[in-house]
Amino acid sequence: MIRIEHISKRFKKLQALNNISARFDRGQVISLIGPNSSGKTTLIKSILGMIKPNSGKIFVEEQLIDGDPSYRRDIGYMPQIGRYPDNMKIGQLFKMLQHIRNMDESKLDKSLIHQFGLEKIFEKPMRTLSGGTRQKVSAAIAFLFNPSILILDEPTAGLDPLAAEILKEKILEEKKKNKLILITSHILSDLDDLTTHVMYMQEGKMQFFKDIETLQEETGELRLGKAIARIMKGEQFSNDWIGKMIQAKKNDKKPL
Repeated sequence: MIRIEHISKRFKKLQALNNISARFDRGQVISLIGPNSSGKTTLIKSILGMIKPNSGKIFVEEQLIDGDPSYRRDIGYMPQIGRYPDNMKIGQLFKMLQHIRNMDESKLDKSLIHQFGLEKIFEKPMRTLSGGTRQKVSAAIAFLFNPSILILDEPTAGLDPLAAEILKEKILEEKKKNKLILITSHILSDLDDLTTHVMYMQEGKMQFFKDIETLQEETGELRLGKAIARIMKGEQFSNDWIGKMIQAKKNDKKPL
């Protein structure tokens, strides 16, 4: 669904992206992981057409991103920090977006609006919202138009535990619908039950892009956070240890 070919982006002295190539397909939930300033946000914004790479090409559904924004109708985007008109009320924001997209009401996905209880505060201006409530609005907007591609940038940041679980359950529902989901997060424990593939970036370079099973086999770790830590340390593991870990996963037991 998304094909990236040798894209690079430089901001003055900073090489934000360095010859990145990857292919993201339907049914994948890709965890885009890396330290701050690793290039994750620049990559996301390049896919969204918000940043133009210095070189390389990006295709969405085989459509080359080249100034035509129509491809973005198939993408739901949740930014890390949502910025909205201060004086606009929550209800007005949703009405405005529905009017712009002109989608049939029956095709809208309002499940998160209801689950987060946003309809009860539709009269609140955006400037009065807490960071967590603003995140709920951003999440509801990302899923509203039932897109085939979801790009979620630090989606659980600022959410209370209940809201975070609601959002994760929603992501799992969309995963079952064979959608492509791209997630960035520093809270790796949030990604354990969601991830099918991991893309690790550092200093603008893609260090690896692996399916989660391969990563677990190579590291002997079932948890994503521990697997990432071990592989980046370059630790080696015996085949016997890896076998025990994989068997423990199959038996749904913790290894001794």
